[in-house]
Amino acid sequence: MEGRTALVTGGSRGIGLAIAQSLVDRGARVVLTARKPEALAAAVESLGGPEVAVAVAGHTADADHRAAAVRTAVDTFGSLDMLVGNVGVNPVYGPMVDLELDAFRKILDTNVVSTLGLVQEAWRAWMGEHGGSILVVASVAGLRSSENIAGYGVSKAALINLVVQLAVELGPSVRVNAVAPAVVKTRFAGALFEGREDEVAANYPLKRLGVPEDVGEAAAYLLGDGAGWITGQTLVIDGGGLSRGPR
Repeated sequence: MEGRTALVTGGSRGIGLAIAQSLVDRGARVVLTARKPEALAAAVESLGGPEVAVAVAGHTADADHRAAAVRTAVDTFGSLDMLVGNVGVNPVYGPMVDLELDAFRKILDTNVVSTLGLVQEAWRAWMGEHGGSILVVASVAGLRSSENIAGYGVSKAALINLVVQLAVELGPSVRVNAVAPAVVKTRFAGALFEGREDEVAANYPLKRLGVPEDVGEAAAYLLGDGAGWITGQTLVIDGGGLSRGPR
């Protein structure tokens, strides 16, 4: 990935930072986005400083922020070869039938609409003419029912189908794929495992929860040349959880 540039949203910690690290380890330069400037500054430092990483603070749901992030990649490093849409909010917990519709709109707007907006921005600014590779971070919650986080699951299911649509529209010059992790040990997923990690891990054939690096390595593969004949696909990263079926 020498000489290539990636834009990674939600890149200040967790899965986003692990993906950025995997790309930098392979020679790429990265532009990170997230809401908190302090966390972004720490992430840039951990990746090796401004020669390989820069940050743009803001909210991905903001169209001006998306445009600024894409412009920063092109202006700073001269290209935008890879795009990672790693956006996910889930402000509510409980049954879908009781979900406040305004909260559901926020989930869809942030997780789905802003991802499409980012792809559109990258396509118009660089990828439409030069090609590239796009990766969307979905979730196994988009592939099955998900108790108490169903609104989030619906948004991730929409992203999985969005990947299929974009892969057809943007080929052959741009590949579009997704990863669908199960429970990964991040702050975002803490409510799903904290205080009962062994109990949750027992549901997976590999008997452990995921770590951000598991997703980072898979993401680097899908974004790189080794996956050159793969597009429109969602790679499940779940320790074998879906393989167990109903239980």
